[in-house]
Amino acid sequence: MAVSHEIKSQLAKLLATEDLVVEHKYCETACFNVHTRVLTLPMWEKASSQVYDMLVGHEVGHALYTPDRNWLKEIKIPPQFVNVVEDVRIEKLMKRRYGGISKTFYRGYQELAQNDFFQIKNENLNTMNLADKANLQFKIGSFVSITFTEDENQLMKKISDTETFDDVLQVSKELYEFCKKQQEMMTKTDDLQMQGGQEGEEDQPQIDQSQESGIQQGTNEEPQQEYDDFDMESKDGKSSDDGESLEDPEVSTMNSLEEALKELASNSGNENVYVEVPKVNLKKIIVPNSEIHSRFNEWDELMEENEVTEEQAFGFVDREFLKFKKSAQKEVNYLVKEFECKKAADSYARATTARTGVLDCSKLHTYNYNEDIFKKVTTLADGKSHGLVFILDWSGSMCEVMMDTLKQLYNLMWFCKKVSIPFEVYAFTNDYPFVTYNNSGHPQIRDLPYEKREGLLYIAEWFSMMNIFTSKTNLKEMEKQMKNFFRLASSFCRYGMLPIPSGLNLSGTPLNESMIALHQILPQFKKENKLQKVQCVVMTDGEAPPLKLHREIQRHWEHEPFIGTGTIHSNAFLRDRKTGNTYSLDCEWYEFTDILLRNLRDKFTDVNFIGIRVLQSRDANSFIRRYTGWGGKNFDRIQRIWKKEKAFAIHKSGYHTYFGLSGTVLSSDSDFDVDEGATKAKIKSAFVKSLKSKKMNKRVLGEFIELIA
Repeated sequence: MAVSHEIKSQLAKLLATEDLVVEHKYCETACFNVHTRVLTLPMWEKASSQVYDMLVGHEVGHALYTPDRNWLKEIKIPPQFVNVVEDVRIEKLMKRRYGGISKTFYRGYQELAQNDFFQIKNENLNTMNLADKANLQFKIGSFVSITFTEDENQLMKKISDTETFDDVLQVSKELYEFCKKQQEMMTKTDDLQMQGGQEGEEDQPQIDQSQESGIQQGTNEEPQQEYDDFDMESKDGKSSDDGESLEDPEVSTMNSLEEALKELASNSGNENVYVEVPKVNLKKIIVPNSEIHSRFNEWDELMEENEVTEEQAFGFVDREFLKFKKSAQKEVNYLVKEFECKKAADSYARATTARTGVLDCSKLHTYNYNEDIFKKVTTLADGKSHGLVFILDWSGSMCEVMMDTLKQLYNLMWFCKKVSIPFEVYAFTNDYPFVTYNNSGHPQIRDLPYEKREGLLYIAEWFSMMNIFTSKTNLKEMEKQMKNFFRLASSFCRYGMLPIPSGLNLSGTPLNESMIALHQILPQFKKENKLQKVQCVVMTDGEAPPLKLHREIQRHWEHEPFIGTGTIHSNAFLRDRKTGNTYSLDCEWYEFTDILLRNLRDKFTDVNFIGIRVLQSRDANSFIRRYTGWGGKNFDRIQRIWKKEKAFAIHKSGYHTYFGLSGTVLSSDSDFDVDEGATKAKIKSAFVKSLKSKKMNKRVLGEFIELIA
């Protein structure tokens, strides 16, 4: 059964009770950096779930209890001896903290013992040094039989009783010195046995050495000895004559375990890459509302220069705007009514009723059979303060549907104004001027809106969020601004007689960049307006290409590493350190936005993310297939709804709800209006058409209100 690395990451975080950074990589052994708090786990693809959990629990023990301390400067002994004692301590503390993990360690080590991970199958355990015996006893002592001398038992108790890391260092030193003496005693014993053998040979009859060794008689050379002398210098310059062993003692069982665990890890495949969302500086990417609308002064200057009146330039468009504003009131009023009803229902649902302690005289005559004779008071819970953030797609592909999308946006803005809901509308673009000029007239390119480092998602300098509308403006100013953008949208599809103001042309699709900016926009908007509930509405016509990430490379002609950009491949994971979640980026290009949305939903659990896509009929089927697949019951169901109502809702995307709306229906007038003297058939047809349109509006708008109320 395949191991879910995401689940194991969560297990590590839960055990550690902190937001550890857990990385699964194609490495041989697990390790924990106590300084950076990064837990690196190999891809133990061949390990069973029990062994995996045991290994994760062991490494988390280091995360919890091993201090960030350079102990190698404090004590000069091989690290293996400290590891043996520290393993005992952290596993004891983990079992003490989590009672259920004892069974995990038991079953995990049982499997390791059965598969001979310690390489002791044909070994006499009682002849091993104490460090090896201690390592085996505390890990797999339930499955092997080991005997200890009285001196060894005393030291084993000290190992078992360690509570602090200082205790570990002290006992480790004693363990090392004990094993060192054991090794020296074994060396002397072997030396004596060898010398005894040589003395025994002297008692034997003498043999002609010239025949045995092949040395010519009459020479002064002595025959070569069969064994190397023990008083020869070792590699480290130590000899047996000064009472020290040739080499430091080793913990062979620990070496064997490490080598066996390497076999469980998968080393094939691309190395995992972890990317993170940068924290952007909003001051560098948000273009203020006042600056945006100052761009429309260019029209005033051009009209004055060319002696063109406002009526000549925009008369027809302005009349269309006023006509739309009038026709939209019924939809806005419906939204207001549904919203107020929903808020009232929620208030009564949270209502509390309590006795006042004052007698209700109208119930006194029922005191024989009714205990409830006191007056009651009902307290209604205060309504929540709401706010909306709108994200508008300002890309070139929106040209044909920009007018219809703006109409839907205007309906929602008028609704917000009527119910006093604060809102902000941002249009994302990468065409707004990002080059400024200093006092000397020299161009200055805007800096990145964050401090770049390896592993961060890349956001280009030219990305901007234009604050095109805000509830902070009064009604008169807001209507003027809405009329300007209505003119602008008309120019996109009808080629107006005046050029587009600088910076307001349609651009590329930095949708994913705007999703990253929301990590700072949403909490700032909530804080500034003192809101309890914030909703985010994204109005777009599609998806955007995946972002790149920052990579650090060393160029041979530079001393310092260069941080550039690179493509994100299937071995990458998006990591959020605050929520502790990771998201695989092994996806289709158009699914990248959904992953960023899921990250936002996990981080801002009290925010509903709503998508609104205004569709042309030719684009509906491909849009539905993207979230339902090719064919199937779900596709057929949504397609039938689309054909009948020209609107549908998808609940399996990155948004909580993704609405698909027909631009044709939104732009049509749904009022019941017939000519004077019309026949009964025409009256009936107009009435049915009006009902269908109203039914579509109520269905979609009702679900929208359910989300934001």
